[in-house]
Amino acid sequence: MRKILIVDDEPNIVMSLEYTFKKNNFEVFIARDGQEALEILQNQLPDVIILDVMMPLVDGFETLEQIKKNERLQHCKVMFLSAKNKESDIEKGMALGADAYLTKPFSIKKVVEQVNELLA
Repeated sequence: MRKILIVDDEPNIVMSLEYTFKKNNFEVFIARDGQEALEILQNQLPDVIILDVMMPLVDGFETLEQIKKNERLQHCKVMFLSAKNKESDIEKGMALGADAYLTKPFSIKKVVEQVNELLA
């Protein structure tokens, strides 16, 4: 079973993504901020991490920097899913090592398609 970590502080987004990915036979882990995500990543190795940018405590950019420093997590695909939709934000996310960057509002279908592409 493939594993996915969803990191977002918006409950409705988390709920819809969790439901969708469980329905698609993923084991789903949830973090409400970057700090919680990094704690989960100490024990879990997801195939894909969906990461919001704007979160309390540790934002998505900083979280990705920490992920990329950890050799154990190098195989994890990381996709930003964020309301930060300026070109400079997208460029920053990709420069930090993200594998994809989708902006909010988003379609669940597009998120699933993007995750499947990352895992192909």
